[in-house]
Amino acid sequence: MRVDATPPDRTELAKFRTSLALDRTTLAWIRTTLTMATFGFGMIGFFRALEEKAQTEKSQALHQAAIHFGTALVALGLLATILSGVSHWVSLRKIRCDESIPVSKWPLSITIALLLSILGLAGLWGLLAN
Repeated sequence: MRVDATPPDRTELAKFRTSLALDRTTLAWIRTTLTMATFGFGMIGFFRALEEKAQTEKSQALHQAAIHFGTALVALGLLATILSGVSHWVSLRKIRCDESIPVSKWPLSITIALLLSILGLAGLWGLLAN
């Protein structure tokens, strides 16, 4: 059975579907950033335990590198969470005001991927330098 909706009803339904899509995207960002932060904390804890068991100069250097890398992951996770929340809030506000939502030249996903790549290269550089 098909129900014909009037144009205003279709517009409201489109806004509703778009707001639900924004919610799903923001929840995906929260899961991703929580995983990044958890991995950062896990890395710090793992290398702390390793350093406590083997009191060598190499284990202490690995522990310090893990602290820096893990802290950077936690900070990047927090930054991405804040940015995704702001993006969600701005987009919802524009939808409510019947404004168009521009497509960004630098989406958050590309920005975070670039920052993670830089972080990974810096970590690799630090490992190879030792």
